[in-house]
Amino acid sequence: MYYAILCEDAANSLPKRQELRPRHLARLTELHEAGRLLLAGPFPAVDAEDPGPAGFTGSLIVAAFDSLAEAEAWAGADPFLEGGVYARVTVRPFRRTLP
Repeated sequence: MYYAILCEDAANSLPKRQELRPRHLARLTELHEAGRLLLAGPFPAVDAEDPGPAGFTGSLIVAAFDSLAEAEAWAGADPFLEGGVYARVTVRPFRRTLP
C-alpha cells in the first residue's frame, strides 16, 4: 500500500537541508530503484521552481510500504528528520486513484 509522508521544515533549515540532501536523496533513490516510490519533492516557500534563499517549507513523499509501521519507521530514519530539517513528520495511508 502507498503511504503519504508529509514533512514540515523547521524554521531557517535551508543550510541543513542543503548539507543533508545527498543522504536524503540516496534513500529516495533506493525506494525508486525498488519500484516503490510514486513521487517525492519539496514545497518551495515562494511561488517559484527555485525558491533561492527563501528555501522550502517541507516535503511530500508517497511510497509503497508493507505497513503503516514500516512507513513510519522509514520516515523516522530520514536524515532530514534526524538532522533537524524536519520539525514534524506525519505518515498517512494513501490510495492512488488517478492516473
